[in-house]
Amino acid sequence: MNEYRTHNCSELNIKNVGEEVRLSGWVAKIRDLGKMKFIDLRDETGITQIVISENENLNKEIEDVTTECTLTVSGKVVERANKNLKIPTGEIEIEAKTIKVLGKCKNVLPFEINSDKNEAREDLRLEYRFLDLRNEKLHNNILKRSQVLRTIREEMQKLDFTEIQTPILANSSPEGARDFLVPSRLHPGEFYALPQAPQQFKQLLMVSGFNKYYQIAPCFRDEDPRADRSPGEFYQLDFEMSFATQEDVFKVLEQVIPNVFKAHTSWKIDETPFIRIPYKEAMEKYGSDKPDLRNPLIINNVTKCFENSEFNGFKNKDVKAIVLPDGASNSRKFFDKMSEFAKEELGAQGLAWIKLDEQKQVSGSIAKFITDEIKEKLINETNAKPNSAIFFIADNGEKAQKIAGGIRLELGKELDLLEKDTYKFCWIVDFPMYELSDEGTIDFCHNPFSMPQGGMEALEQKNPLDIYAYQYDLVCNGYEIASGAVRNHDPEIMVKAFEIAGYKREDVENRFGALFNAFMYGAPPHAGAAPGIDRIIMLIEQEDNIRNVIAFPKNKKARDLLMRAPSKVTEQQLKDVHIKLL
Repeated sequence: MNEYRTHNCSELNIKNVGEEVRLSGWVAKIRDLGKMKFIDLRDETGITQIVISENENLNKEIEDVTTECTLTVSGKVVERANKNLKIPTGEIEIEAKTIKVLGKCKNVLPFEINSDKNEAREDLRLEYRFLDLRNEKLHNNILKRSQVLRTIREEMQKLDFTEIQTPILANSSPEGARDFLVPSRLHPGEFYALPQAPQQFKQLLMVSGFNKYYQIAPCFRDEDPRADRSPGEFYQLDFEMSFATQEDVFKVLEQVIPNVFKAHTSWKIDETPFIRIPYKEAMEKYGSDKPDLRNPLIINNVTKCFENSEFNGFKNKDVKAIVLPDGASNSRKFFDKMSEFAKEELGAQGLAWIKLDEQKQVSGSIAKFITDEIKEKLINETNAKPNSAIFFIADNGEKAQKIAGGIRLELGKELDLLEKDTYKFCWIVDFPMYELSDEGTIDFCHNPFSMPQGGMEALEQKNPLDIYAYQYDLVCNGYEIASGAVRNHDPEIMVKAFEIAGYKREDVENRFGALFNAFMYGAPPHAGAAPGIDRIIMLIEQEDNIRNVIAFPKNKKARDLLMRAPSKVTEQQLKDVHIKLL
């Protein structure tokens, strides 16, 4: 028999009355009623009430016990006089015979552990993460993470994928973020890089003859944190298939992802196949390549409506419009608030607006510039109805799109327009192969190892900015949850693709030598994707901060406050890896 417990704290019920049992757990609450004391004993599974009658030895044993101490309690299961039917054990309690304190807790906790409000500041909670993880909601998030991972593995195995682990110490690769570098002790002046993704390794596995590969892969990127992105490291379901097309990848994810969500949530889930939206259309209609389709608002391009306008604020600019049905009833305060948001949060120069009344008469911040001709064009272009409001964003190109996208999202939140209790999925397809960098040079827009649509012919004959790639993202409720591509498996197409981005042939052969060389030996066409584990669990658990689904996350400044990392190291450690600090 286990010396600490015969049952968990959620197992006992009215059928166990009369049994002698032993429980162990943490003290969640103590109630002292004088002649009797009650302790709520908590473990991972639930809570059982312990009752201590007048017993000098037991009272002495627990006189220094505080909440969050750990105890072992032995006693008899009895029926409770005052039942609590809200919990599974609410009809019984344990009449304590022996109590042993296993681990004492300081009298003053840094914060209240089981508070639903989590009022303690986040940095304090991260510093005492081992206490924070005792909070029921947070604790259950981590348990749910394990269950989701189990479901993912089951789904991938049903589809005959083989789980293979790839190296953590790898070489530097242009994946769109800074690498974490690891100095080599045995090779002075040389460095490993922690993989931003197992990109090259999984492609090499396809060349090696494996048909379907997957792993729950740790990835490392030195990029700034945000609410939906953990700094430094994250996990993804990484998979790849030989002799596969974009359609094959879609079929896999449209089976795996819905089944994972259905297994762990009661919310409505889109039927498959998921809708597909070209990248350019997504940017035009939603101002984002990860649109939240729960939001019914659409961005309209109304630049042509103002071609002959006398309004200087719209001249030589792209003008976007967002129609708010029945928005004319909103107060001036609301419109002013949205204008302030546009300026302060989105960097807009302003946010113009008009209202259309029942007779389609115009009022608002730029009403005097809306001629009858412009009004008719706007109504035809946007399908605006009486009692609508229209917001206008005027700026240049992509900036106008992004500001309009931010306004669309804020309106959805401010006016509670988002469809409730549902997961809306879509594919974003036809990403540009290249984009202009801030310096005006051609750079990869997405994954550099993707196959360009049109192959070598497109690379040789098209303007690089007009070339699409076989790249795709899966989006859910405004979050990118998977990204993938059909891979470039032809070494000459690979060289040409990198040349356009400013790399020489020898750069490709040196930096990606293993992959380039492998492609010389009969590489199969292959494709894959990588859903983000952390974001999927964040969505399933309806959390708005990714740190709440990670056991030991870093804070907003990429610091681990519990383990105090990063930290300084000794001179000897630096000497071992041939590094000298300046």
